[in-house]
Amino acid sequence: MRSVDSRSPPSPTPSVQVGVLLRGWRSARHLSQLDLALRADVSARHLSFVETGRAQPSRELVSQLADALDVPLRERNALLVSAGYAPEIRETTLSAPEMTQTRMAIDFILRQQEPYPAFVLNRHWDLLMSNRASKRVFGFLIGNRPRHQNIMRQIFDPASLRECVVNWEEVAGDMIRHLHGDAAAAQSDSRMSSLLNEVLAYPGVPSRWRTRELGAQAAPLLTAIYRAGDVELRFFSTVTRFGAPQDLTLDELRIECSFPADDATDHFCRELATTAERGG
Repeated sequence: MRSVDSRSPPSPTPSVQVGVLLRGWRSARHLSQLDLALRADVSARHLSFVETGRAQPSRELVSQLADALDVPLRERNALLVSAGYAPEIRETTLSAPEMTQTRMAIDFILRQQEPYPAFVLNRHWDLLMSNRASKRVFGFLIGNRPRHQNIMRQIFDPASLRECVVNWEEVAGDMIRHLHGDAAAAQSDSRMSSLLNEVLAYPGVPSRWRTRELGAQAAPLLTAIYRAGDVELRFFSTVTRFGAPQDLTLDELRIECSFPADDATDHFCRELATTAERGG
């Protein structure tokens, strides 16, 4: 929920930091100062002054520019703080009482996805929740290998799930493309860039993945192929997000549901669930 202090805050002194962030976003969106000025309905001269720290933007102008640049909610808060204002969007932990209905919705989706895997991730690709099928399937695949609580680390660590992914370069290449985009969109989040650097440092990662231009784009629908022993499993995924969130936690949550890409995978998931129900 947006919460704005009804009292008028003291006018902050001009800040170079907000100008730096705005220039970064403008560059990321491939806009000239004139393009952005037209989108935000502000003079190009005033925008130039804001970007160089010669003028202090009002709270309203920061919001106008954030809208024009399609800035994510967390980065919108960072823009406001850098300009000397209180953040606009709150962040509520998923365990908070006011998130009860949200957790019920998530639990419903996870249960409905059975007997196929489904899990919940935050903006850093940390695993927050998962259904029983996810534990069964990936428990079968990785056995006693290290189980990172971060999906990126699972896929890139040679000692973890990576060894089970038959088409690893295709899957990891698609994930690193997303992570590059996440890092570029999180200018105030050093943890995101640290995660990117960490996974790029794993052995066997192609050097071309160190830039956002990774070459050929991924196929319209990516199928991940896993193998453990004589068993080969194929899954494609869908991602669910909350519509029009007014909270940072909800804005950054994503629920990933895996679906069998062939009959053999479907049969295996169902058999695994049946065995678990029988206590096997």
